Amino acid sequence: MGLKSALSKLFAARVNRQLNYLRKNAVTLQQKNFSDIIDAAKNTAFGKDHQFAAINNYDDFKRLVPVHDYEDLRPYIDRVVNGEENVLWPGKPAYLAKTSGTTSGVKYIPISKESMPEHIKAARNALLSYIHETGKADFVDGKMIFLQGSPILAEKHGISTGRLSGIVAHHVPGYLQKNRLPSYETNCIEDWEQKVDAIVEETFNEDMRLISGIPPWCQMYFDRLSAKAGGKKINEIFPNFKLYVYGGVNYEPYRTRMEESIGFKIDSIETYPASEGFIAFQDSQKEKGLLLLVDSGIFYEFIPSDEFFNENPTRINIKDVELDKNYAIILNTSAGLWGYSLGDTIKFVSKDPYRIVVTGRIKHYISAFGEHVIGEEVEHALMSVAKQEGVDVVEFTVAPQVNPEAGQLPYHEWFIEFGSAPADLRSFALKVDEALQKKNIYYFDLIEGNILQPLVIQSLQKDAFINYMRSEGKLGGQNKVPRLSNDRKIAEGLKEYLTLK
Repeated sequence: MGLKSALSKLFAARVNRQLNYLRKNAVTLQQKNFSDIIDAAKNTAFGKDHQFAAINNYDDFKRLVPVHDYEDLRPYIDRVVNGEENVLWPGKPAYLAKTSGTTSGVKYIPISKESMPEHIKAARNALLSYIHETGKADFVDGKMIFLQGSPILAEKHGISTGRLSGIVAHHVPGYLQKNRLPSYETNCIEDWEQKVDAIVEETFNEDMRLISGIPPWCQMYFDRLSAKAGGKKINEIFPNFKLYVYGGVNYEPYRTRMEESIGFKIDSIETYPASEGFIAFQDSQKEKGLLLLVDSGIFYEFIPSDEFFNENPTRINIKDVELDKNYAIILNTSAGLWGYSLGDTIKFVSKDPYRIVVTGRIKHYISAFGEHVIGEEVEHALMSVAKQEGVDVVEFTVAPQVNPEAGQLPYHEWFIEFGSAPADLRSFALKVDEALQKKNIYYFDLIEGNILQPLVIQSLQKDAFINYMRSEGKLGGQNKVPRLSNDRKIAEGLKEYLTLK
């Protein structure tokens, strides 16, 4: 055991004591966050417009501050981007995180000097929680790689601007810098495929022990490593690789193929970071769900997902949540986002402590016929059948077909890239359809009532999703294909890659 790993165990024990306080005092800490951020922002433009000085409790807040999405907050954010101070939060932001929105084009999310350290602390504590629970710390003595965006930052009216992962790269603790790859120069490569090739060359002969990144782009990295090594598994290339860290997408649809590439069932840590704030991380290899970070300058609200689009939906805070119920998550942050709909849906799987699972996107569902099928349901239906049948799924997306050929009923059309395809695609599709009916009673009723016919699967060529993302200029980084759409834009784009046209 090296010095770093020995010291990390001592540090992990200390952090675990702090996390135990968080676990046991979530409601109190959330109330403190609420009071602190309201008080801090009462003299900002937003605070004055929404009478923060008159807010004494959560009911006051709900009465005075509506739920917003990015477009609703854009007039304030545009003032921030143009250099105005004291708009959403005191002073100017430390950074503007640049991200893409599905309807808003480029979005700029403020990160304040108060909120920035919370991103770093959460990522650190996710690793330390793993070390404390498992006793496995050897990975800190080797090399670590973080597949992320370019750290090159632009400037807008005196505010540094870039992708969140690029901003975070400037805050990696000094004690990790010597262990960290890729190099700054390689990280600055904008073209994703050139970047992956450069990372392969830079890491091939290194002692890689921890790898972090979203699954589809890590899989591309693994495929190219394996090709360079003449087909070797990743554990043959990196014999000390023991920990995979990911966030942003559900790992389960990728797990089988990733572990096949790696060569064994690897330990993993799930994180839930967003430009708007670091929300949760997996604090246990034994317990389900991610620990909600209740002391990180974020006050959370939750709206039952089936009420989200109502005129006056129910808004609750953490003390009133129920287990196994889908909620849209709403943020109020120490960077100045207020009543901000993140767009994600979550479920609580525990209230002691508060642990969540991410179930999908509030706007990524299919309800062309009133079925309101969500991401969690389609992923479970497909992956449960794929596991039973020994089928390998690389990637998939689903769209409604509301204008079928004459004489046909409408249906859900699934576009799937298989690693190993089912022997009988029609039989496989029917089993997935049955599994989906069991998960969603509205879908079951539509099938039973002959409103819909069972789903149809379109098999795609190898690398179909990579090629599609390349054609859209969205290859790499944190970009991912939505699993569900209510329109056919993605479906029509993928038709070019059908195995049988």
